[in-house]
Amino acid sequence: MLRWVLIFLVVAIIAGILGFSGIAGAAAEIAKIIFFIFIILLAISLIGSFLRRNRR
Repeated sequence: MLRWVLIFLVVAIIAGILGFSGIAGAAAEIAKIIFFIFIILLAISLIGSFLRRNRR
């Protein structure tokens, strides 16, 4: 998932440099959304592994 964030970030940077502001903005928004989903899933995974470790 983090790989997709980096791909969309690179697309947004290249599009911004070339002057395609609409594409750059859309790619940046997609990268931002995927990044936040990644952070939420990471937090859930860490909390789940912490709770599972304490049960044993």
